[in-house]
Amino acid sequence: MTAASNPTPAQAGVYPRFRYDGSGNRSRIGLIYIASSVVMEEEMWAMSAEGVSTHTARIKLPKVTVQGIEEMMNAPELETAARMAGAAPIDVLLFGGTSASFLHGTAYDKALIEKIKGWVPGPKITTASTATLAALKRVKAGKVALATPYLPEIHERAIRFLEENGHSVVKSNHLNISDDHALAEVPIEQVYDHVLSVDHPDATAIFVSCTNFRTVGAIEALEARLGKPVISANQASFWHCLELTGVAGARPGYGRLFEGFVSEGSER
Repeated sequence: MTAASNPTPAQAGVYPRFRYDGSGNRSRIGLIYIASSVVMEEEMWAMSAEGVSTHTARIKLPKVTVQGIEEMMNAPELETAARMAGAAPIDVLLFGGTSASFLHGTAYDKALIEKIKGWVPGPKITTASTATLAALKRVKAGKVALATPYLPEIHERAIRFLEENGHSVVKSNHLNISDDHALAEVPIEQVYDHVLSVDHPDATAIFVSCTNFRTVGAIEALEARLGKPVISANQASFWHCLELTGVAGARPGYGRLFEGFVSEGSER
């Protein structure tokens, strides 16, 4: 074998500049997510600065209805997914379902966190609903407006969850979608108009629910138009994972929620 085909190691530790490879060397987020959904993963990667990564285990959602969500949450696959996600060296584990965690109220959401802690001791644990409340507190929200893609039965439970946590819903609207793939296919332009439709002078912030509903690309434009914080389930979930791990790991341009959490030198 010639010297040309057997290169020697770098001299004195001098190496060429390598490309970023997606390493989560600053924070690794574990995600329990719906098998038929795609948007949350895409948006979390979009918001992630170098050094922050997301690692997913999946559970099956039969239908975006109360019955379908209950079937998913009562299935043994939930524990399996949690343990599989927790088998990786993650720093925080996120349950990536908003309606699935607020469906039966605040006590149910808190119990879900305790259940996951029992299955996966070690990493910090949060849910999309817990993250939403933390995000609304972060931006000092009081009364809110609500935009969802849900059926009325789930939309009403979102209102109940917000109001039992001190956020009166002064205006809201929903899109009556029950198919998970259809949720992900709503164009960002329609999402933008949907959020504008719920604005109200008394709303101190707007919350956009659903983790398979495309939102984060419109948040900066919406906040500029409305002059108030816009919080989405995916944005809040990603922010809360950073907050729990103490990492400024967001790219700029995804809303005022991330003030203090944008990674220095990160690009759009």
